[in-house]
Amino acid sequence: MSQRILTLALCIGLCLAVGFAGSTFTPEPGSWYYTTLNKPEWNPPDQLFAPVWTVLFIMMGTALAKVLGAGWQKNEVKAGVALFAVQLMLNLGWSASFFGMQSPMQALVVIALLWIFIVLTMLAFAKVSKPASLLLAPYLAWVSFASFLNFTILQLNP
Repeated sequence: MSQRILTLALCIGLCLAVGFAGSTFTPEPGSWYYTTLNKPEWNPPDQLFAPVWTVLFIMMGTALAKVLGAGWQKNEVKAGVALFAVQLMLNLGWSASFFGMQSPMQALVVIALLWIFIVLTMLAFAKVSKPASLLLAPYLAWVSFASFLNFTILQLNP
């Protein structure tokens, strides 16, 4: 197996593992507070979230592999990877806040930071690989939507 394929597999695996870790905060459907929250009528169906996040995590891992492929010795790569790591942990933190701690307010703060760090990661990745940066654009769009949804749920549940 070539080094590039191994790096790609490990990067995608890492992102999917973080996604799986975040999903552990989501209890069985119908068994917790989320079902009692008031949600906007445009709230996506629950079954949409897993496939969307799976695709996004694969794209994130691919972007990370592209950046790492440019060479770890480069400062731009190190900076991009550090920002990527922060946003990945914030992604997990949102799930822990919203679902685990049942705190839409705390989750809103975390997702605002997440959005900022995705943008910073995209800017850093663009210095190394424009395609890697563009692979994060759907992720930014989804997190933008999720931020508004989180805000709306908070407003509907004072």
